[in-house]
Amino acid sequence: MLRRALLALPLAAPALAQAPADRPVRLVIAFPPGGSTDILARLIAPRMGELLGTTVTPENRSGASGAVGAGHVAQSPPDGSTVLIDSGGQSVNPFLMRGLAFDYVRDLAPVTLLATLPLILVARAEFGAGSLPALLARLREEPAQARYGSVGVGARVHLAMAQLLRRAGIRGEHIPYRGGADQIAGLLRGDTPFGFTSPALAAPLVREGRVKALAVSSPERFPGLPEVPTVAEQGFPGFAMGDWLGLLVPAATPAPVVQRIAAAAADAVNQPALRPRLDALGLLPAAEGPAAFARFLAAERAEMEALIRGEGIRLDS
Repeated sequence: MLRRALLALPLAAPALAQAPADRPVRLVIAFPPGGSTDILARLIAPRMGELLGTTVTPENRSGASGAVGAGHVAQSPPDGSTVLIDSGGQSVNPFLMRGLAFDYVRDLAPVTLLATLPLILVARAEFGAGSLPALLARLREEPAQARYGSVGVGARVHLAMAQLLRRAGIRGEHIPYRGGADQIAGLLRGDTPFGFTSPALAAPLVREGRVKALAVSSPERFPGLPEVPTVAEQGFPGFAMGDWLGLLVPAATPAPVVQRIAAAAADAVNQPALRPRLDALGLLPAAEGPAAFARFLAAERAEMEALIRGEGIRLDS
């Protein structure tokens, strides 16, 4: 059905005759090479190009938690030739950053959610907490141990931990690192005894016995670690926070062009051959098109604004 829709679109929408089929498409990655966003972009680009009838070239434009890449795309021609792949910073940066030269809501149009990424709460094996209730009990007894790392202020691993500790009535100390590898190195050194991280970083350490997986942040258990219960299962009903990856374009991009890119991306991310790679990254395909992504973003932004303002989170915190 998806392939039939793709083939039918040029006939149903004459605007597609000029974009993006007759010019290369730049797939702007809002983060540096090597991370989940970069890897997913490079996995889907060839198939997207095949379906769109052009070349889709990944291009890294990182910086400022994704704002550099997002700003570049927001100010690009709205003709379908420039597409942004971004993550949860879309719903966080507007409430943390001042003086941006663009507006995330006004200047970018949602194309499709691509994948979601649950977070795994881990603790050092030596810390002696084998479950989320045990961890929280230990932190209440020893408040000085309530130190957790993240990949930066406002990152999902930061916000998820802040929300969980807030609901548990525990005051935590946030220690930001440059990236996930640095955060894990700090945890293994003992700088921080616990924290949320990605499945790709958590799973090997869990298998090696160097950390214990205590909880999953998503509403359902993560298929890669099915024995690990969710946060909601362990006394926090309704808790759900993870990261996500999605596509956006300049706001004035014609709707038929947006639909065509969305259909190509959905086909690309659902290729059976990619599933082992996505599983290894902890990515769960979730492409549903522009309307569903717009609703998703609106809900995300409302939730993140409430959390950031409630916690008093600032970029200098």
